[in-house]
Amino acid sequence: MQAYTVEQVAEILNVGRDKVYFLIRTGQLGSIKIGKLRRITDRHLADFIASLEEGG
Repeated sequence: MQAYTVEQVAEILNVGRDKVYFLIRTGQLGSIKIGKLRRITDRHLADFIASLEEGG
């Protein structure tokens, strides 16, 4: 399983890092914390993209 930084996910989704933090904060994008570090796994990313596809 791959774990990405917020910055990496922002680049993958072609959005700003503030948008990624917003998605995490609102529960739309899952994440894990390792100490003080926030990471998004490939599964979190796949679930988020699938939810967008289902939503329209």
